[in-house]
Amino acid sequence: MSSRALRRLKGKQRGQEALDMGSLVPGEEQAAEVEEEEGDSAPQPISNSSNQKAKKNKTQKNLSNIYELICEAENEVEKEDTNAVKPEEKGEEGREKSDSGDTEKRIPQAETGAAKSAAVDKVKKKKKKKKKKTTSGDTQEEAAEDIDALLESMEQLGSLTLQSDGCGVAGSRPVLHVEHRNLNPETELKRYFGARAVLGDQRPRQRQRQFHRSTWMTIPKDTWPRFSRPGISMTLLESRAGLQFFTLEHSRDYQQVQFKFMDAVESMDPNNIVALLQMNPYHIDSLLQLSDVSRIQEDQEMARDLIERALYSFECAFHPLFSLTSGTCRLSYQRSENRALYLALYKHMMFLERRGCPRTALEYCRLLLSLDPDGDPLCMLLLIDFLSLRSREYHFLLRLYQEWEVHRNLSQLPNFAFSVALCHFQLSQQEGAEPQERDTHRDKADQLLQYALIMFPGALMPLLDLCTVQPDAAVSAHAFFGHRSQLGQPPALAELVGLYVGRSHMLWREGGVLFWLEQNVAQVLLRVDSNEPLVEDCLNKRKERYQSPSRNIHRHVILSEIKEATSALPLDVTTQPIMGFDPLPPLDSLVSYSRPERPSVGASNESTLSLFFRSLLPNFNLQGGQRPEDDLEVARAGRELNQEVNRLMVAMRDMLANIQFQEPPREDNPDRDEEEWD
Repeated sequence: MSSRALRRLKGKQRGQEALDMGSLVPGEEQAAEVEEEEGDSAPQPISNSSNQKAKKNKTQKNLSNIYELICEAENEVEKEDTNAVKPEEKGEEGREKSDSGDTEKRIPQAETGAAKSAAVDKVKKKKKKKKKKTTSGDTQEEAAEDIDALLESMEQLGSLTLQSDGCGVAGSRPVLHVEHRNLNPETELKRYFGARAVLGDQRPRQRQRQFHRSTWMTIPKDTWPRFSRPGISMTLLESRAGLQFFTLEHSRDYQQVQFKFMDAVESMDPNNIVALLQMNPYHIDSLLQLSDVSRIQEDQEMARDLIERALYSFECAFHPLFSLTSGTCRLSYQRSENRALYLALYKHMMFLERRGCPRTALEYCRLLLSLDPDGDPLCMLLLIDFLSLRSREYHFLLRLYQEWEVHRNLSQLPNFAFSVALCHFQLSQQEGAEPQERDTHRDKADQLLQYALIMFPGALMPLLDLCTVQPDAAVSAHAFFGHRSQLGQPPALAELVGLYVGRSHMLWREGGVLFWLEQNVAQVLLRVDSNEPLVEDCLNKRKERYQSPSRNIHRHVILSEIKEATSALPLDVTTQPIMGFDPLPPLDSLVSYSRPERPSVGASNESTLSLFFRSLLPNFNLQGGQRPEDDLEVARAGRELNQEVNRLMVAMRDMLANIQFQEPPREDNPDRDEEEWD
């Protein structure tokens, strides 16, 4: 605090002390002291009853006025004051502020009871010392010491309060820590465009809005139907090793709606789903399915609105102990009731990314990964690096890589191998960093990029192709980066490389990145030509690994809808039916309730398609087998039939494509043709 602010604060403090001491002296003594301070403007002596009331009111405002004096002194440091004011005049000014009875000023919530008592004790000690001191110099020194001690205690208390609330140093938080304010896209949009441009005229309209429950993930809209609990609830299964395991449950009424939804899906008519949603406006699977239909029809606003309505329904059903930010709550993807929450969060995250809110999308990606970090059913590790680079959260990406590399082998994923190198390069280009730090990041970036190019050489040519860059002839003609490297990589690796290149190629178009890539490609070619042992080691790793990708990777590729990755999906995935509300369910799914069997129909009512299947497969039953092994046999036979039909269709398309029609020989006599035509 500056000397000028300290002098002002001392004067106001003396005025406050004079007021407090005057309130403790009854009768004529108080009037005499006040008259001595104020001169001609002193008030008339007051009675004992009014004196007691003033004493009570002024004692209650004692601590708040002290805090106000400190805040005012800090705020006036930067102001230019040409007319110097004496401390006695400032004391009078402070007393007038105290007598004004301003009831709007309050102590901040961060001030606890311990801080209040400590401040009161310091004020009392200061009063006792004031009575003993006679000289003005000693009084000013004591006031300065007390003010400094009070400020120091308040700063210590504020730091302890922040640490207790979990708002301390960011490095002490878990790597998947989620903040509530970052789940709202308006927080990010306000940072870019300002609050006035984002809010607009929303505030007047919020007064007329109907009551909705306060939620973190979505903001209820006036256009939504009136909310009534659809029949979804959350239950705490167990608590183990500091983790809490939850599950979602469906009521009997919701189960009946779910059966009707399955009938509507089998009818292949979206109007049936619309009719079902009109009767049950917060049915989750119907909202997810219609959102996909709206997105295909290029109605992005409706698709996003339906997903937000589903998230609102979920958040209203959360368990009181379920936390979005703690990172200790788990939700198993094996249970069919829980999958809709995963899908709703994923679709909402992708809408946010397309909307231009990558920081908010990154927060939802952390949330999805924290629900099941070991299983990672939607493979958020294939996406979190892209969102971190988009939102320029470089330090978070490096921390995640350092903490998870030991037990997750993140460097074996093409997206992390290239993204971490790009992250170090971006840090080396930041302004304001020290030269030594920038050189360290640049050396690390070169080292990691060269390793990524040696480990995944098949990613270079597709990346340059999507960046519309013509590679050098020495690079394209080299066997290490040529087409042979793309054809020789395993199918699983081709799927991962296509996913990364199709999603992140725009990050490599920024200024200076392609030049940095060109320099490191030249260094890699020198290392390959010199037959370094690392090149042979990476070749053996590519042959041994990436043979059979997991089911969650296929699920992520299907949800991403990136054509460079979907074209690399195996045949057994593309030939089976994929439902938008539950793509590729786990093979070890846990089903809490099953769809009731339909009444059997006679042979006379069997459809033509059923008779056709029965002629091909004598054991085919339209209603399914009576035993589990019969159901498995029917499912296996159905898959084989599906594959045979697909092969037949491919053969028919090839045959029709190769058919060439020959025109009959035409004679030179046109009159004869006209006669024959007549």
